[in-house]
Amino acid sequence: MIGIYWLYVLAGAMFAAFAICSAGDRTNPKRWANAAFWGLLAASFWLGKILGDIGNGVLVLLLVALAGSHLLGRGTRQSTSDEEREQFSQRLGNKLFLPALVIPFTAFVGTLLFTYTPLSATHLIDAKAVTLVLLGAGVLLALAVCYAWLKPPVGAPVAEGTRLADSIGWAIVLPQMLASLGAVFAAAGVGTTIGSIASAIIPQGSVFLAVLLYGLGMVVFTMIMGNAFAAFPVMAAAIGVPILIHQDGGNAGVIGAVGMLTGFCGTLMTPMAANFNIVPAALLELKNQYGVIKMQVPTAIPLLIVNILILYIAGFHL
Repeated sequence: MIGIYWLYVLAGAMFAAFAICSAGDRTNPKRWANAAFWGLLAASFWLGKILGDIGNGVLVLLLVALAGSHLLGRGTRQSTSDEEREQFSQRLGNKLFLPALVIPFTAFVGTLLFTYTPLSATHLIDAKAVTLVLLGAGVLLALAVCYAWLKPPVGAPVAEGTRLADSIGWAIVLPQMLASLGAVFAAAGVGTTIGSIASAIIPQGSVFLAVLLYGLGMVVFTMIMGNAFAAFPVMAAAIGVPILIHQDGGNAGVIGAVGMLTGFCGTLMTPMAANFNIVPAALLELKNQYGVIKMQVPTAIPLLIVNILILYIAGFHL
């Protein structure tokens, strides 16, 4: 049975390839630090269960030390020239995006097939990890399509993947770390503490104030953690479940779904959401690394107001 373990193996292999490629990139003056960083990340995927909590903690500290000491850099080596890229662009146009669409298509259609057809009875894929496993399969299929269609140099995917990873740097693992931080906060009882404070300041029966604090809390914690999925357990334990659902009788589906969407308004306004806001700025080589955030704020604030109104109206009056 193919489970989440094999996806970890695939991710570890990718980062190991980045480490090897980084070590051989003589155009990068910090190549050995890059190689160590990606190698440690590969080890976390391959050996995380064996290392245990303390071993993984030490590994994370080593990653932070490498990133925090500004030891990571980027080289100038490319697998194709600018002229070749321009020719590809002119000849294929938007068709170049087709291999990327293979990934979500494989994950979506494959999940439907392995959930609602006789394929589910084969137990080929772990039912708890169907979508994630098929996402990995989609990546491999898209890679095969690129080789068959575009016929790039054999090492181009690894070389370009390394170039992209080196350009992003440590921020590539920020979502994973922030999601872990959310779990730590929830386990430490932060949500319960915030809930006690909220209960003390919200007058009995003041539903709108409770909704407002819930929505703003989702935004603030998302901006701190950079991830609405990390903020949700905290705010759900603090206000969502005990006050809005149990005390005020709100619609649990609306409070959960729209509450998460409200948190995403914070994602639009924080550099901590590096994969959404900082990475695009780096890839597009914008002069202002916060340029993406500045463009998104005028959208985030009206969306936040609308989400709070939806929480209040649909959660308690429909």
